[in-house]
Amino acid sequence: MKPAWDQLASEFEGNANVAIVDVDCTADKNKDLCSKYGVRGYPTIKYFTDSTDELGDPYEGGRSYDDLKKFADESLGPSCSPNNLDLCDKDQVAEIEKYQALPEAELQEKVDAAAKTVADAEKTFKDEVSKLQKTYEGLMKTKDEAIEAAKTPELKYIKMVLSAMKKGAKDEL
Repeated sequence: MKPAWDQLASEFEGNANVAIVDVDCTADKNKDLCSKYGVRGYPTIKYFTDSTDELGDPYEGGRSYDDLKKFADESLGPSCSPNNLDLCDKDQVAEIEKYQALPEAELQEKVDAAAKTVADAEKTFKDEVSKLQKTYEGLMKTKDEAIEAAKTPELKYIKMVLSAMKKGAKDEL
């Protein structure tokens, strides 16, 4: 994918409305930045416009140059936002105006509440996965101990005798 990304960056080089950049999230110096923007897997592509979340929206399309270029041509650059109402349809304008009428503190409360919901969901998920991991490890230990306990010295001889008996029964037929 890197060659396609680099080709796309070259295509938009010098465009004042579009910047194609990459960040190495495996580098220690970028870990905070990547964490801030919710990058958890690689490669992750995020895009930013006036209408996306301030932390960017995930790009989930194809990874070829043609797919990336088509998306960039259609989606990047100026878009419907409070700064570009002329690019909005009437329903979008109505939604934007509804929220522009609210005090900044109320808007921030709504954003903070949504962020808390997300953070709580992430914490619950991590806590529950941790519990599952501990349960898994306990079950694995119990299983391994049971298997080891079943491997008695006598079992080897029992299997040899049983095998010989079965072979002898076949030979008699």
